Order: sequence, then structure tokens, then C-alpha cells
Amino acid sequence: MKKILLTFFALSLVLSSCEFDKGFEEMNVNPSKASQLDVANKFASVVLQTSGGRYENWRASLIYQSVMIQHFSAVAGYWSGDKYYRNDAYATSLWDRYYPSAVKEIEDIRAQLTAEGNTGSEMGMTRILRVFIYSRLTDLHGDVPYSEAGQGYINGILKPKYDAQKDIYMDFLKELEEAVAQIGASTTLGVSDLVFQGDTAKWKAWGNSMMLRLAMRLSKVDAATAQAWAEKAAPNTMTSNDHIAMIAHTDGPEGINKNGHGEVFDADSNPRMSKTFVDWLKDDPRLPILAARRSDGSTAIADLIGMPNGSTGVTVPDTSIYAEPNRNVITGRAVPMVLQTYAEVRLLKAEMAQRGWSVTGSAQAHYDAGVKAAMQMLSGIYPNAAAITDDEVTAYLAAKPYDASKGLQMIGEQYWAATLLNEYEAFSNWRRTGFPVLTPTNDPGNVTGGTIPRRLIYPTGEGSTNKENYDAANARQGENNFTTRVWWDK
Repeated sequence: MKKILLTFFALSLVLSSCEFDKGFEEMNVNPSKASQLDVANKFASVVLQTSGGRYENWRASLIYQSVMIQHFSAVAGYWSGDKYYRNDAYATSLWDRYYPSAVKEIEDIRAQLTAEGNTGSEMGMTRILRVFIYSRLTDLHGDVPYSEAGQGYINGILKPKYDAQKDIYMDFLKELEEAVAQIGASTTLGVSDLVFQGDTAKWKAWGNSMMLRLAMRLSKVDAATAQAWAEKAAPNTMTSNDHIAMIAHTDGPEGINKNGHGEVFDADSNPRMSKTFVDWLKDDPRLPILAARRSDGSTAIADLIGMPNGSTGVTVPDTSIYAEPNRNVITGRAVPMVLQTYAEVRLLKAEMAQRGWSVTGSAQAHYDAGVKAAMQMLSGIYPNAAAITDDEVTAYLAAKPYDASKGLQMIGEQYWAATLLNEYEAFSNWRRTGFPVLTPTNDPGNVTGGTIPRRLIYPTGEGSTNKENYDAANARQGENNFTTRVWWDK
């Protein structure tokens, strides 16, 4: 009897709780709090995540790419890039940080805008930034999660497939064309837009400038497609240094508000200017802006000596005599992080003209304008940079005039100079063009056979957490190492 009573009591509780729970979910909603954050609040965050923190900027950008491309050099053993050592944690740092942050956040914003029926400026801006985020990932690693990436919470996809880079690029170009078309005369994002502060005309110009960059990336693997898309993009790109795509930073209060490169330079005194780069910059008015002697901060040209790449503490026991990145100008925590510049755009148009593709203006005219923009943008990006005058630019171009017989080399070298501290782009464009011609190092511990790496590797943990898709990508693209070339670099 006791058992029957207990059972009845329990059943009555269940039934009564069903009645009691009616409306309970609504009662638990705090009417003073939004159920969904406004996109403007999210957009500022994803822009800062795109710029990146100290972690990935230290490892992927500087320790690997900046020294592989011979902008910088360092003797410390953990500066793996110009000795071609394999450090998995460093080589996968962009992947490790971007997928849980920038990728996740941009996909969340896109899903929210879709749910809200937003097909205007905010969606267009989001799509452009999304292409930029994924372009860094695929350019660095090759085939990557793209169409199913960042969908864990949205669609429950926890093991995304790796899309083929060719497919990713074709979608990039389509996305940029459609994104530019849907951007209107204004946006509600306002000050949350840390790139152009709500200027939608500049967003449209950047979308087309990104289209030009990514179209030109295909020049080696598919020249016809590269030409078609470059010619489509070229008429509506950035028009001056006022259009530079760069992310504003402040010196705090949180780490993500700071320029990630600036945080690295605060923590690490190892990097020096590469001998390759300094030697190329001799007689260039940019050199004393970009470099300073480590021992006393001198920017006198005679004092600026570059350190050979591949140097070690044995071969170079005293690094104080060598020039380092100018700490009074380019290494600050509050300086902007540059994504794409007008100078790059003009140099890409110079390359179009040099190749005989349809673009308004001659190769020399675009080259000269690109060099001028690259020199004069420095005082706009870095508040402490001396302004380079028109007369200085004219004198430089007169001493080193454009020579069509070696036009692609000259354009490639100037692009390399213009992308200092945009190491993702510098490394990508070098792989595409082969310029500047760099002499590899050959440290006994290298894993590339003494050749400059062509990509950075996938996280090996993907082999267990996403094995089927990881294995398929390696089977399609090639072994997961530094010498396997990405699709557009074949």
C-alpha cells in the first residue's frame, strides 16, 4: 500500500509540474536584456579578431613568414622561418586562432543578418570581410574548411570538409562581386566599422581591390580566369592612400585592442632587418623610416646594416650592430594593422598592363604611382613617420626608372617592399610571382631540403578530430609539409 501511495504521489508531481511549467520559459526571460546582440556590437569584435592578437602575429606572421620572405632576420632558434625548422604549434597558429574566433564570429554575423533579412550594406561588408578572413587561411594552408566552417552552433557541423582551393577562389570572386553590388550609400555599423568608419564607398572600393588581388593570385595557374576577373575589378578599386584598408588600434585597455605586431615587438627583441631587404632599400627614402640601428637607434643610412637570414648565435654573436624595425615609428601597439593598400592596387595594375591585359594606363604610369603611394603612405599609417616629399619620389624614380624588359621583376620587388608587416600578402605574392629572387638558407636542421617553404602546415590534431576530411585534403593536395604547393602555386 505504501508503494502504491508513493507512486501516486510521484505521478501527481509530474502532472502538476507540467501545469506549473506552463509559461516558465517566458518567465525566465529578462525583459531588460536583448535576446540577440546587435550586429554592430559583433562587427567590431570580428574586425579585431581578423587583425589578430600577439599569439598568431608572433608565430605565423613574424616567426615564419616575415623571415621566410626576408623582410626580417633573427638568430634565436625559435625563429624557425628562415632556418626552415618545423614547429607545429607556430606553423598552425593562424588556423588555431582564426577558426575559433574570426571564422566563428563572421559566420555568426552572416547567419544573423540572413535571419534578419538584411541584404544591404551590412551584409555586403560582412561578405567582403569574410572573404578576407578565409583568403588568409587558404593562401597559407591550401585546401581548408570553408563552406562548412564555423557551422557548429549554427547547423551542427562539427567536422567540416576541406574545400578545394580552386572552388574556394571561384566562390571568393563571386562573393566579392555580389557583396559590392549590395552595399548602399550608408550603413548602420558606424563606429563599429574599425576599417573605414562607416564609409560604404570605401568598402565598395576595397571589395573590388580584393577582387583584383585574388584574381591576380590565379595568374600562374589559370591566366584566363585571372585576366577576366582582374579586368572586371580594375575600374572601381581604391583611388588614393585615403582608401587604405587598415584596422584601427589603441594601446589597450585589452590585448585585442592593441596591434598584435606591436605587442610582439614589445616582448621580443630578436628581430633585425634582413640584409636582403636593407641592401635592396639602399638609396630609398623609406629605409630610415622603416629601420634603426639596435645599439643606439640611429637612422643614418651608413649605420643601417641588415643581418643575413639563417644567422645563428654562433655565426653572429653580436646582433647590436644590425638594424631593427624602427621602434619609434612602425612597431607601436596603437598603430593600424594594414590589410591592403592603394600602392598594392597600382602595382597590380602595372602588372596587368605589363602582361598586356586591358587596364586604363600604362605599366610605367601605374608603377610610378604605386611607388609614390608606397612611399607616401607611411606617414599616413604611422604617426611618427617622416613625410616623403614629391621631390624625393621623383628623384628616386629618375635614378631607378621603370624598365619594361624586367617589368615583372621590378613590380614584384616594389610589392615586396610595400607589404612589410603585411607578411601574409608578401609571402603569397612572392610564391605567385617569384620576385624578389631570394637566396634560400640551408641550416643543417631544415626540413625542406634547403628550399624556402611554400605553405604552412595543417594542425596534426586534425588527423584525429576530423580524420576523414583531413585525410581527403592531404590525398588531394599533397603531403602535409612545408614544400607541398597550394593550388594557385602549382
